[in-house]
Amino acid sequence: MDKVCYIFPGQGSQYVGMGKDLYDNSPEARNIFDQAEEILPGLNLKKLCFEGPAEELTQTANSQVAIFVTSIAALRALGSRLKAEGAFVEPPAFSLEPACCAGLSLGEYSALVASGALEFPEAVRLVSQRGKLMEQAANNNPGTMASILGISAEDLSEVCMETGAEIANLNCPGQIVISGKTESVKKAMALAEQKGAKKAILLNVSGPFHSSFMKDSAGELKKELDKTKFLDPGIPIVSNVTADYEKTAEEIKENLVKQLYSPVKWEESVIKISQAGCNTFLEIGPGKVLKGLLRRINPGLTVYNIETSEDIKKFAN
Repeated sequence: MDKVCYIFPGQGSQYVGMGKDLYDNSPEARNIFDQAEEILPGLNLKKLCFEGPAEELTQTANSQVAIFVTSIAALRALGSRLKAEGAFVEPPAFSLEPACCAGLSLGEYSALVASGALEFPEAVRLVSQRGKLMEQAANNNPGTMASILGISAEDLSEVCMETGAEIANLNCPGQIVISGKTESVKKAMALAEQKGAKKAILLNVSGPFHSSFMKDSAGELKKELDKTKFLDPGIPIVSNVTADYEKTAEEIKENLVKQLYSPVKWEESVIKISQAGCNTFLEIGPGKVLKGLLRRINPGLTVYNIETSEDIKKFAN
């Protein structure tokens, strides 16, 4: 019997209208949005997610908490439907109880809630603070990111050493994201293409995330983490920083601090998970970014998107 892994998207997957269908059709999803607004009274989260405007939703301080809440709303709606269908009692070709969880950058916080390591009210406060801290760090250290296609990590590491850019995301074979000061990133883009990269694409982001320029915000995030109650995960969770399983609450907190300024090892994480017998993945939350990455990491993996009530209905049936 196949095992299933729950995976959650990161920043950049937001869009105006996300979560509206879940809110209208699932009491569990509605409760998550309503609860989030009670916890964060200064943010009109439902209006932001359902109506925009896009410019406001895209701001780091807003997009992170919006994506996180939408992802947990989808998770709760899915769990309710599967239990109602008796799916956990008599599973089909694979067990629907997740064997592990993982998330891309911000998505790791959704994975922590799914794994039982973090309660939703604590998590929504923490994610809100994380977004604000990262936006502040980006304002203090202006920079950007770029996606480099068709070059090895080794060759790109040499490019970064020459230009001052840094590797930020190891997403999938042939796709690596770099980060840093805008001048350094643009130099690295040009040099990478000279060294054989197929394409270098400047990303529409507000700062040099997952680079050493985030270390100031990492120190502030640690203070927030120390005030937050974490539990040892009930379901195994794979860390972005280590691409390995985290076993304790302290280990999780330590890696969440490092995550802000360390490369996201997504490709390695997915390989680790699939080697443990997880060949079915549920991408829970807005967008289909992770499905595309998993197809390039291992075309043999099965990925279901859980984004709307219709997705949940089709999957449950």
